[in-house]
Amino acid sequence: MQKGKGRTSRIRRRKLCRSSEPRGVNESHKSEFIELRKWLKARKFQDSNLAHPQLCFPFGQEGQMIISLPESCLLTTDTVIQSYLGAYITKWKPPPSPLLALCTFLVSEKHAGDRSLWKPYLEILPKAYTCPVCLEPEVVNLLPKSLKAKAEEQRAHVQEFFASSRDFFSSLQPLFVEAVDSIFSYSALLWAWCTVNTRAVYLRPRQRECLSAEPDTCALAPYLDLLNHSPHVQVKAAFNEETHSYEIRTTSRWRKHEEVFICYGPHDNQRLFLEYGFVSVRNPHACVYVSREILVKYLPSRDKQMDKKISILKDHGYIENLTFGWDGPSWRLLTALKLLCLEAEKFTCWKKVLLGEVISDTNEKTSLDIAQKICYYFIEETNVMLQKVSHMKDEKEALINQLTLVESLWMEELKILRASAETLHSLQTAFT
Repeated sequence: MQKGKGRTSRIRRRKLCRSSEPRGVNESHKSEFIELRKWLKARKFQDSNLAHPQLCFPFGQEGQMIISLPESCLLTTDTVIQSYLGAYITKWKPPPSPLLALCTFLVSEKHAGDRSLWKPYLEILPKAYTCPVCLEPEVVNLLPKSLKAKAEEQRAHVQEFFASSRDFFSSLQPLFVEAVDSIFSYSALLWAWCTVNTRAVYLRPRQRECLSAEPDTCALAPYLDLLNHSPHVQVKAAFNEETHSYEIRTTSRWRKHEEVFICYGPHDNQRLFLEYGFVSVRNPHACVYVSREILVKYLPSRDKQMDKKISILKDHGYIENLTFGWDGPSWRLLTALKLLCLEAEKFTCWKKVLLGEVISDTNEKTSLDIAQKICYYFIEETNVMLQKVSHMKDEKEALINQLTLVESLWMEELKILRASAETLHSLQTAFT
């Protein structure tokens, strides 16, 4: 696994998470939220000025505490081990993972219904999620290629997680009247997996003998996880060892009666879609990824040094994360193209290219021309995909919500590509 791509690092960066598109609707009057607040108060939660997480404070100051959630309100592996599941987890070999422990508890408590001590929290959790792993295969096929590959990998991971956990679920049969296969179904585990994956906060790693060596860093934080995401705000979020509470402080200001947001991290829209199931409009971190295949699509096929150039880019980490953004082609993308466009007599200058030096006007112009061709290719492809999505929306009414979400992703990418095209046009005028 590459550094920075694992579950632990993902949760550490995002701080907090949930999995529905921010809507800013005040639902504090609903009975389930009233019950949740009563339940939290019974667990020593000191009510804040927030009438509801989608409402604001009467004022907004930098450094102000948004929420301080006591440890007694957090759902952790400690919660699970101290429950009726503890004896089964402790004796199971090989030890279950922390993730499996949390997912098992969620499924079991949801099945318990009114008998669950966690019912007020479970009631406000989404009934279904919109992450790609939950989408219909025909909808996943309409995703950008890079995201589609990650979505299929994610789905395979969850399926393997379910298959490898079935024996453990069978060991829990004495706890239930019904057959465990009907309780711990794939759909039930998928719901639990998405709940943890999209809503967990990060805690300092712990290690328990009864659990596997996988980092135990996830905690579910009732009420706190209702806060919506905005890429334009900054917060500080961490577990305070002195107060034994998970705290969120804002480093941004907001106006009176304005919704308070938090930021899950500087994620692009494909990442937000994959991990949380929503797309952020005008996300400053949004981008369009350029694959290796597209990178060389418009380069001369007769270039005898092409394989060597590709090898250099790969060795120096310039073959991935090449993007178009709101400001045009990224520095990494242009650098890769400049190296690929080096003429034979200039090939020895490749180190200077990676250092950002200008080799020649010809090299600069050629790389911009190729970037523009790639950009136009993506614009054409995006329009084609939008037409496919629109057509399927007419044909598959039952999938309208999933398709609308995919459509919003493509629409944002189209806006980025058009902005990049304008930037490239401006850059090219210097050579005319």
